[in-house]
Amino acid sequence: MPSDRKINSTAACMAFMMEGCEMKKVRSNSRMYNRYFLLDPDMHWLRWEPSKKDSEKAKLEIKSIKEVRLGKKTPVLRSNGLSDQFPDECAFSIIYGDNYESLDLVASTADVVSTWVMGLRYLVSYGRHTVDMVEPSQPSLRTSWIGSVFELADMDKEGQIDLFRATQIIKGLNPGMKEARIELKFKELQKAKDQYGEAINMDTFVEAYCELCTRPEIFFLLVQFSSNKEYLDNKDLMLFVEVEQGVEAVTEDMCREIVQKFEPSAEGRERGYLSIDGFTHYLLSSECHIFDPQHKRVCQDMTQPLSHYYINSSHNASLLEDHFWGSSDISSYIRALRMGCRSIEIIVWDGPDNEPVVYVGSSVASQLAFSKVLDIINQYAFESSEYPLLLCLVTHCCIPQQRVMAQHMKKILGDKLHVDSPSKEDNYLPSPEKLKGKILLKGKKLPPNCTDAEGDVTDEEEGLEMSRRVGADEKDHLNGLGCKRLRLCRELSDLVSLCKSVQFRDFEISKREQKYWEICSLNEVDANRFANEFPEEFVCYNKRFLSRIYPTPMRIDASNMNPQDFWKCGCQIVAMNYQTPGLMMDLNLGWFRQNGNCGYVLRPAIMREEVSYFSANARDSLPGVSAQLLHIKVISGQNLPKPRGSAAKGDVVEPYIYVEIHGIPADCAEQRTKTVSQNGDNPIFDETFEFQINLPELAVLRFVVLDDDYIGDEFIGQYTIPFECLQPGYRHVPLQSLTGEFLPNTTLFVHIAITNRRGGGKVHKRGLSVRKGRKAREYTTTKTTGIKVVDELFRASTQPLREATDLRENVQNAMVSFKELCGLTPAANMKQCILTVSTWLMNSERSLRVTVDLSETYPTMEAQGPVPELLRKVLNAYDMMIQTSKTLIESADVVYSKLTQAQRAGLDFHEDLHRIGAKEGLKGRKLQKAMESYAWNITVLKGQADLLKHAKSEALDTLRQIHCAAQSCGLSKNGAKKSKSIKTTLYTDGFF
Repeated sequence: MPSDRKINSTAACMAFMMEGCEMKKVRSNSRMYNRYFLLDPDMHWLRWEPSKKDSEKAKLEIKSIKEVRLGKKTPVLRSNGLSDQFPDECAFSIIYGDNYESLDLVASTADVVSTWVMGLRYLVSYGRHTVDMVEPSQPSLRTSWIGSVFELADMDKEGQIDLFRATQIIKGLNPGMKEARIELKFKELQKAKDQYGEAINMDTFVEAYCELCTRPEIFFLLVQFSSNKEYLDNKDLMLFVEVEQGVEAVTEDMCREIVQKFEPSAEGRERGYLSIDGFTHYLLSSECHIFDPQHKRVCQDMTQPLSHYYINSSHNASLLEDHFWGSSDISSYIRALRMGCRSIEIIVWDGPDNEPVVYVGSSVASQLAFSKVLDIINQYAFESSEYPLLLCLVTHCCIPQQRVMAQHMKKILGDKLHVDSPSKEDNYLPSPEKLKGKILLKGKKLPPNCTDAEGDVTDEEEGLEMSRRVGADEKDHLNGLGCKRLRLCRELSDLVSLCKSVQFRDFEISKREQKYWEICSLNEVDANRFANEFPEEFVCYNKRFLSRIYPTPMRIDASNMNPQDFWKCGCQIVAMNYQTPGLMMDLNLGWFRQNGNCGYVLRPAIMREEVSYFSANARDSLPGVSAQLLHIKVISGQNLPKPRGSAAKGDVVEPYIYVEIHGIPADCAEQRTKTVSQNGDNPIFDETFEFQINLPELAVLRFVVLDDDYIGDEFIGQYTIPFECLQPGYRHVPLQSLTGEFLPNTTLFVHIAITNRRGGGKVHKRGLSVRKGRKAREYTTTKTTGIKVVDELFRASTQPLREATDLRENVQNAMVSFKELCGLTPAANMKQCILTVSTWLMNSERSLRVTVDLSETYPTMEAQGPVPELLRKVLNAYDMMIQTSKTLIESADVVYSKLTQAQRAGLDFHEDLHRIGAKEGLKGRKLQKAMESYAWNITVLKGQADLLKHAKSEALDTLRQIHCAAQSCGLSKNGAKKSKSIKTTLYTDGFF
C-alpha cells in the first residue's frame, strides 16, 4: 500500500485492485496457498494466478458475490488450525453463488484488506449499473464544493492562487495538519505535472485536498453504509446512527440536523447528503465522543448515606511541588476545588501575631494565613459542585490560636459550616443531597465526659508524621501511627459534628464501638496490609464508616498511590497529591468524571448492601455480577505530536498504544498495538482487543500513546474513562498531555462494543449477550454454612438457580449461533443481523422471499421458494433464538419470585445468625467462615435474580430490535414502512 494513504476514493480502490496483489487463499482443509489476485479491467471478474485450474476456472464473477465479510467470519477462518496464525484484521471472505460458498483470503496488511473489501462491496452494490469508476465523467459533490472554495480564494479570477494561500486554506479546513506536509504535497503534484512555481491551479488544489484530507478508514466506513456512491443520504445515515452507534429512536429529522450541522457543501445541505468531509466532521464532533454525555451531569442517586460514595480528595492541597522542597500557594486550593475535589486537607500551625498559618513539612518560608485559605475555600467551595465539602483539619496550634481558628471559621464560613449534632437514632451518615452546600469539618473532638473549656485528645493524624520532618519529637507508636497527646479547645471541638476523627484499632472493635459519625485516617501502608489480610472485613467496615487513606510520609517527592488499591476495598476518601501528574492522577481524575464531575461517585451495589459478599482481592467473576466483554478496535490516530522536549529522530513519530484496564485484580490487564513507523503522526493501527470485565462498576479504561524510541519510549498522550461512561460504536478519543490539558486536534479513532458474558448489563446501549465457551455448563451454587436450618433453606434454592442459568444461557447460545451464521461476531446487535440477511436477499439472483410477521408477539421469519442451505440454517437458528427467548420471557417471573423469596427468607436469619451459629457450636474462624458463606449465599440469590430480570429485559429488547430493523431498513416490496399489524416482506428488488 502507498505510504501516504492515497486510497481516498472508489476509483483509487479499483485502480489498486486492477493492478492486483498477492494474498493467501485458505482452503477448507486449513491449508493456505499464495495466489496473485486482480480485478479484470471490465470490473466483472475477480481472477487469481497461479493455479492448477485453467484460467477460466480460477475466477469469480462479481455479480455472483452475495457478501464481503471483514475478519474471521466463516467456519474455515474460525477453525482452530488457523485462528492464531494471522490477525483478524488481515482476513476477509467473499460469499458467492446460490449455495453461499466462501472464498477465504488473508492479506499482508489491514490496509490491503480494507481496500479490497471497500472496492468489492462497492462493485456488489453498483456493479450492475453503468458507472464510470476510474475516470468520473462528472464532478462529485465533494470536488464541486472544494472547487467552489478555490474560486472564492481566487479573487482575481486568474485560475490560480499562491502556495501560501492554498496551504492556509487546507490547514483551515483541517486543523492540526502540518503546513510542511501540505506544501510538500503541492510540490509533489506539481512535479508530477511538470508544473513549477508558487502558483496553484484548481485541479492541483482539488487533488491535493482529496489526497491530504481523506481518511481512508472513514471513507471505508462511508462506503459500507452508502447507497448513493460516495455520500450518505438520510436513510443511510439513519442506519449508521441506529445500527452502529447504538442511538435509540433515530428519526429523519435528527439525521437532517446532522447534515445541516456538519456538511460543508451548500449542495449537500440542500439535498440532505453527507459527503466524506461532512461524515468526518460528524465523527470528530462531540456527538461521537467516546464519553457518554449522560455522565457529564449528575446522573447517580445522591440520596444514599455519605459512606456509600467515593469522594474526590486532595492531600496537602497547598503544595505546588514535593513535600520537602515544595512551596505553599493559595492557587493550589483553587485548582483542586475547580477540578471537583470534595475533601481538602489543611495543616495549621502557630503563626506570628496570634494568627494561625498553613504550610506543609519544611515549607515554612511560604506560609499562608489560615484566614486567607478560608476566604478562598468560602469563595470556591461550591463553584464546581454543590455537594458537601470536607475540610480535614490537622491542628498543631496552641489553645489561643485554636480559638482564633474557630472564630475565623465561624465568621468566614458562616452558615455553610455544618455544626448540627448527629442523630443517635440513625445508623448511617446523611446523604450528599441532604448536605448540599455544607462544609463538614473533619477533626478531633473532646470526649463527652469532658466539661472543661479545653482538654486532651490523641494526635495520631498524618500531620504528626509530617511534623517529624521539621524536628518534632517522636512518641509512642500504635498500629504504625505516631501517638501523642494534644490540647484541644472547646470552641474548635464544637465545630466538628459528622466527621469526628478517631483512631483505628481493629475491625472487631470498630464493629462494636465505632459511631457512624466517626472517621478513621489510615496510612497507605496500613491500608494495604488490611486490604491483603482482611479484604472482606475491610469492605464490610466501609459500608457504614468513612475511611480516609493518605500517602505514606516516605513519598517525599509527592508521588501518588494507586487509588484503585483502596477503592476496591470501598475506601471512600483516597487523598491524592494533585500537584503530581501521572498514571495515578489520571485514574483519579478520569474516575470522578462519571457523575458530572461533582466529586462523588456511588460505589457498586455489592459494596453497599448490608448483607453481601465481596472480597477486595477477587480474581474471578463475582457472584451475581454480570461479567462484561469489552471489544476495542484501535483504528487510527490523528495529528499525534512529537513528545514534549524530545530531540531525537527529528520530527519523526513512531507511535504505539497501550490499552489498559484498571479495576479489581481480576480485571487488571493491558495490551499494546504494533509500532507504526510510516506516517506516524496519522497512524493506522487496525488492531482489535478483548477484555473481560468482572466488576464493570469499578473498571477504568485508559489509552496511552507512546513514541517508540531506542533510547527510551516517550509519552505522547493519554485518555482515561470509567467503563460505565463508554459509548458503543465508532468514536473519537481526545488525548490529554501529561499535565491533563487536552492536546488540540489530537485524537484516536476506535470502535467500542460491550457485550454480556452471562446476561444482564445495559441492554439499551450495550448490545446483546455473548455465550461462554463450548464446555460443560457451570452453575452458580450456594455454600454450606454449617448451620443446619440455614443450610436447608439455601439447599432448596438449588433448582431455581439452575433454572435461571439455563433460561439465560439457552438464549445466549442461540443468539450467538444466529450471529455467527449471519457472518457477524457476538458483539453484533440484532439490527445488524437483520440488515445482513436483507443484503443477502438483495444480492440474490434467485426469486427468494422471506417474511417477518410483526403481528405476532414473537415475530417469525419464513421463506418461500428455493432456499439455499446457509439461509436455511440461518432461519432455523432464528427460530431457535425466538423460541428460547419466548421460554425465558414467559418463565422468568416465576423463577425470579422463587429466588427473591429464598433471599428474603435467608435475610430473616441475619440479626440472629451469630447467636444461632454459636448455639450450634461454631466459634472463632468457623463462625467467621459461616458468616461469610451466609453473605455469599444471599449475594448469589440476589445477583442471580437480578441477572434473570435483566436477561428478560434483554430478550424483550431483542424482539424490539427485530421489529425496528424490519421497519427502519424498509424491507417491504415497495420499500415503505409497514405497521406492526401486518407482515414485512424481504424481497430481492428495492430495499434501499
